[in-house]
Amino acid sequence: MAAAASAEHGKGKRVQPPWSPPEGTKHSRLCLYNSLTRSKEIFQPQNGRKVLWYCCGPTVYDASHMGHARSYISFDILRRILRDYFKYDVFYCMNITDIDDKIIKRARQNYLFERYRENKSTPDQLLQDVRTASEPFSVKLNETTDPDKKQMLERIQNAVKSAFDPLQEAVQAKLPAEEINRCHETLLEEAKDLLSDWLDTKFGSQVTDNSIFSKLPKFWEGEFHKDMEALNVLPPDVLTRVSEYVPEIVDFVKKIVDNGYGYVSNGSVYFDTMKFDASEKHSYAKLVPEAVGDQKALQEGEGDLSISADRLCEKRSPNDFALWKSSKPGEPSWDSPWGKGRPGWHIECSAMAGSLLGESMDIHGGGFDLRFPHHDNELAQSEAYFENDHWVRYFLHTGHLTIAGCKMSKSLKNFITIKDALKKHTARQLRLAFLMHSWKDTLDYSNNTMESAIQYEKFMNEFFLNVKDILRAPTDVTGQFQKWESQEVELNKNFYEKKEAIHEALCDNIDTRSVLEEMRSLVSQSNSYIAAKKSSRQMPNRLLLENISSYLTQMLKIFGAIESDEAIGFPVGGNSQNINIESTVMPYLQVLSEFREGVRQIAREKKVTEVLQLSDTLRDDILPELGVRLEDHEGLPTVVKLVDKDTLLKEREEKKKIEEEKKRKKEEAARKKQQQEAAKLEKMKISPHEMFKLEVDKYSMFDENGFPTHDTEGKELSKGQIKKLKKLYETQEKLHKEYLQMVQNGSAN
Repeated sequence: MAAAASAEHGKGKRVQPPWSPPEGTKHSRLCLYNSLTRSKEIFQPQNGRKVLWYCCGPTVYDASHMGHARSYISFDILRRILRDYFKYDVFYCMNITDIDDKIIKRARQNYLFERYRENKSTPDQLLQDVRTASEPFSVKLNETTDPDKKQMLERIQNAVKSAFDPLQEAVQAKLPAEEINRCHETLLEEAKDLLSDWLDTKFGSQVTDNSIFSKLPKFWEGEFHKDMEALNVLPPDVLTRVSEYVPEIVDFVKKIVDNGYGYVSNGSVYFDTMKFDASEKHSYAKLVPEAVGDQKALQEGEGDLSISADRLCEKRSPNDFALWKSSKPGEPSWDSPWGKGRPGWHIECSAMAGSLLGESMDIHGGGFDLRFPHHDNELAQSEAYFENDHWVRYFLHTGHLTIAGCKMSKSLKNFITIKDALKKHTARQLRLAFLMHSWKDTLDYSNNTMESAIQYEKFMNEFFLNVKDILRAPTDVTGQFQKWESQEVELNKNFYEKKEAIHEALCDNIDTRSVLEEMRSLVSQSNSYIAAKKSSRQMPNRLLLENISSYLTQMLKIFGAIESDEAIGFPVGGNSQNINIESTVMPYLQVLSEFREGVRQIAREKKVTEVLQLSDTLRDDILPELGVRLEDHEGLPTVVKLVDKDTLLKEREEKKKIEEEKKRKKEEAARKKQQQEAAKLEKMKISPHEMFKLEVDKYSMFDENGFPTHDTEGKELSKGQIKKLKKLYETQEKLHKEYLQMVQNGSAN
């Protein structure tokens, strides 16, 4: 004791030993593909966690199509991930283009065509008008060099001709009025584009009511918002319309002119690209410098109504673009210091984004085809206004969308509307298809693409349903905590590795394609674990599977693929339900399932097949109609799953088809076997003495046993030929003996 005390005294007072923190591992940072550098860059917002984001919205003159869905679903996914996974404070602004050359032209054409229809032209008058309208249309067709556009115009021309001839013949033959009216209506519909162009050229300048130009975009904007809601795309934090920002646009243009980068010409205002590019602190066409001078792209950017010879002559350089356009007769107009006019296309985004987001934003988004000239012109005029070189820090462009490998274009009338797409597939399936591809690459909308998404959804859903079934198994409070064996340790290790891989993929330009593959792999590992446990009659670890399925559900929620508050899996009965159907009905279904299992057990013991058939009917025909699937497993409790009714009915139809195909193949095999046996029997009936005599096209002479000796030309058969025929003769002799034996036994039939 004394020695110990002495030793402690010699060492001094005991203190805690030194401590040092672990080295840890390097954290990955989010990188985004920036079109301004054409490479992945570390994402660093300008102001802490706040992200200012502007996205180019639609030009609303027609139905929203899958090209729009490509862009807006992709940006919705990116926005959700930045907000809900990386926890940035995103302020998301989007515009609606409701003043534009396309809108003006379409509104005028619709108005003039409806007036023409209301005037109820006679069949003869319609035929004459179509002939007249066909002349400029044919000129336009002959001058078109773009193969896709030419093909589209040829389709219209052929459709008009197919409708023109029947009406002409009906009029000449003086057919009944009913038949003439039918042909008249068909031609009117098929020739709508052709007549609208002609009417616009003839009367377009007389359309002066501004309400005509606002009615069309207002309608299509409403349809666009409905489509976005149906696709589960989050609404922007703020939405801007060009028509509501004309005063701000005028002020924006004035300042660009005051700064020396704009000039007035014949009532219009143009951006001076050469003056801007010559400035030391500015650079024109940051995104696509190689496209400068591409007159086709520049003219598309200016709009159909702004590329006439007199308009083009107003510019100092062909590369200059309109900030403000003087309005011609038949176009909407607003007051400005330069006279009556309307905004150019590119200026709208600069003015609206500038008024809300200031002199610099973190992210600007849009479709790949907007890079030049639209986004390059936006950058130029905004940096001319703010006199800076960083109006946008990160430019994100979503990839093109093709339809079964073909280019999709609204102007080429080669597009699928969002409404039509949603008739074939759910919003979740479309979103999964987009998640399975990189947001910046071309996506092909095809049957194969959608089938992959459907199978992925089904794969995930089955896992969620299986986990829910495991979690429903009765247990007490302490029973939910099970001992971990090596299988649980291994699965948990894999779980954390997958979470890390998913994080790395999201940091790498938000690579959702790799994320979904990692999620699929995690589910496969979990399924293998469940199967191994069940095969050894052990209960899988509830908490571990609950953690994995909850994590996967949360990731799908972040991606916008699950809208509900479900803790695990996809919602049952649609997302609009105010009650949790599963928690409400599952206790009753569980009781029904246990009662059915008890009845089946007794029926098997007592051999009451009718009761077993009724149990199968309940499982196969009745419950699927209510969205309930029962899965019977030998020696294990029946699994109860709530599944979408349409999915179950589709499964039932597929199962019936497979069973019918099996039955057909079985019957076909039996028929073939019967035919083969009948053919064999017929062959057995033939005596070897007669078999060669039937082949008169081969042999001319035979011996006393019916064996051939000479061919048809009278030549004696060679030793080799005789040897081969002798084998055939002996085989037939054996078969015929079998037949005679069968006849004797009475089994020849």
